[in-house]
Amino acid sequence: MFNRAVSRLSRKRPPSDIHGSDGSPSSSQQNPKSTAKWAASLENLLEDPEGVKRFREFLKKEFSEENVLFWLACEDFKKTQDKKQMQEKAKEIYMTFLSSKASSQVNVEGQSRLNEKILEEPHPLMFQKLQDQIFNLMKYDSYSRFLKSDLFLKHKRTEEEEEDATDAQTAAKRASRIYNT
Repeated sequence: MFNRAVSRLSRKRPPSDIHGSDGSPSSSQQNPKSTAKWAASLENLLEDPEGVKRFREFLKKEFSEENVLFWLACEDFKKTQDKKQMQEKAKEIYMTFLSSKASSQVNVEGQSRLNEKILEEPHPLMFQKLQDQIFNLMKYDSYSRFLKSDLFLKHKRTEEEEEDATDAQTAAKRASRIYNT
């Protein structure tokens, strides 16, 4: 259940990414320079579904994908309103990432770990301190390596090539209009 939620979270696109301001469908090719946004901050990267996807690919290769999965799960958890659903998600986050038997245990300070008893009375910010630790770990460690990685640089080059091709087509159309009038 949790993995499906994380998968949906990382694929979800805000309405502005799906349709342009004129209501027409937009695509990543129509929104050039996403890599520039990703390079500006980890926050920008994590706000972009494509950025999350690429960052996850990178972290998977580094055997630390659990960090971004935990961060995404905490973001989803904070938005949960229903008390029963919140208890279920809290337990799932604990069992998946924080317990000593967790399948995808994240590296957080020992004294910051949660006691299982707290899961009985969950609140939206109960994982905030741990989420902040993981965010900082990603920001000051894996994020900087991601920006230097072949995966990121290749995506950036592809984006630049697409932009150059679009610019050339636009210039050709302008020239055509000028000479055909």
